[in-house]
Amino acid sequence: MTALEVADWRRRVFAMYAAVRESTDLFAAHDLWRRERDDLFAHHPATPLLPEDLANFTGLPVTPYNPDWRFEVALTPAEERRMEVETGTDGVVPFDLIGVADVPGVGPLDVWRLASYGGGIFIPVKDALAGARGGTYGGGRYLLDTVKGADLGAGGSPDSLVLDFNFAYNPSCAYDPMWACPLAQPGNTVAVEIPAGERYSGSH
Repeated sequence: MTALEVADWRRRVFAMYAAVRESTDLFAAHDLWRRERDDLFAHHPATPLLPEDLANFTGLPVTPYNPDWRFEVALTPAEERRMEVETGTDGVVPFDLIGVADVPGVGPLDVWRLASYGGGIFIPVKDALAGARGGTYGGGRYLLDTVKGADLGAGGSPDSLVLDFNFAYNPSCAYDPMWACPLAQPGNTVAVEIPAGERYSGSH
């Protein structure tokens, strides 16, 4: 893939999440997100799908929208900490812990800021279904990665974020092992099953 193809992928992801944030119908917004991502994966030259997986692709395994998995969560302060992720393409990518989001019925999740060019909020999550057959991706999924467009917006109260697990998605390394993705650390691993969002049926 070329740099311009990746840039076009980013533009489409930003536009998709902008439409999601603007929608007043959560079910319709989620359906738009699902359909747009299916189209990107199936037809875009920057798709993370390998050729052998693309040949049989009929859509990403996303569960129907369940409003019980949408939360507006305030950030609470946390002791400063840095996470450095070594990647094959971007070198060492640093993240700084900026707080904790305590999600009802799920538990606390570390909230990270990309401490390099562009900034951005990053929240991965690894649940009890991770790695299970028919469950979720073993390395965890992403809830937010705002520097790449995956942004559900602010909550109604100050210092809060919308965390909607129906929009949890697999990182690119779930589909192509050439990608080196930041994965969920202990502070983003929870003991409960989170059945909402994108599931995983691959072998990578």
